[in-house]
Amino acid sequence: MFEIRTDLAVEEKESFPGNGGEVGGVSLREWKTASSGIKLTEVVILDEEGARVMGKPLGTYITMEAGRLRKKDEGYHREVSEELASQLHRMVSRMKEKGELDFHGPVHVLVAGLGNPSVTPDALGPGVLGNLRVNRNMKKKSEKEDTVISGIVPGVMAQTGMETAEILKGLIHETKPDLIIAIDALAARSIRRLGTTIQLTDTGIQPGSGVGNHRHSLTKESLGVPVLAIGVPTVVGAAAIVHDTISALIGTLASNMGTKGMGDFLKQLDPDEQYQLIRELLEPEFGSFYVTPPDIDQTLKQISYTISEGIHLAFYENPQEERK
Repeated sequence: MFEIRTDLAVEEKESFPGNGGEVGGVSLREWKTASSGIKLTEVVILDEEGARVMGKPLGTYITMEAGRLRKKDEGYHREVSEELASQLHRMVSRMKEKGELDFHGPVHVLVAGLGNPSVTPDALGPGVLGNLRVNRNMKKKSEKEDTVISGIVPGVMAQTGMETAEILKGLIHETKPDLIIAIDALAARSIRRLGTTIQLTDTGIQPGSGVGNHRHSLTKESLGVPVLAIGVPTVVGAAAIVHDTISALIGTLASNMGTKGMGDFLKQLDPDEQYQLIRELLEPEFGSFYVTPPDIDQTLKQISYTISEGIHLAFYENPQEERK
């Protein structure tokens, strides 16, 4: 079976017949915010069967689809930041209720900006850290200040000679954070989600995910500290782009007498066979080719600020428990 690469749980859900809620071991909920119309999808993988079918670990995946996120609209970006803060706050509250997050005294959050700042589609994490307001190095002004935020851009192995997990384990040993938030650029299956979608999950970072294709997991099991991950898709595979248009191509070929035979042949292939054919045609020429929008630098500059503001609102202020 040939999988079309995606890091988004919502796209895995969409690959099944129906609305995706019929998948065993998977819970699905969708809603929109009243003011800005941001669409939210919560996919919860409940058991091992759901994890096997979805190809992702047990946990909660919240996807925010904000169609105007790539535009310069400060008001809209503020609403996205507020919604992200609300979902962060809700996820942390659930982790506390389940006993997965236990701390005494000030909460210490370590934010890790993953990726390579020299490669624009992979520079989301460093961009967020560039806007992040850290305060671990400052004295508390009052006893009400109960959140400590520190940050790190660990770079990539080609720059440091070290795995990200190794760097974080050293930091965790020395600074003892209560929670890690990992920021990473992702790969999507659909062009329309590039730069318009934010995924928040309590499963951390898994091997093979992200634009940098991490070799080691960044999870509570591997690091000893709960890990939330925030990601934005910035690239899509060339084969997936072609696959998105295959239905239109089949229709065009089938309607033309000169290519009717080819159209009828493609119609007989199931989606996996179609994707295999596309890869066999493209990859000898281009390899595993990924595409990113031409304005990705400006897009990531805006989104990096929006995500950092969401973190500030979630931990420095008191967002609403849940906005619908």
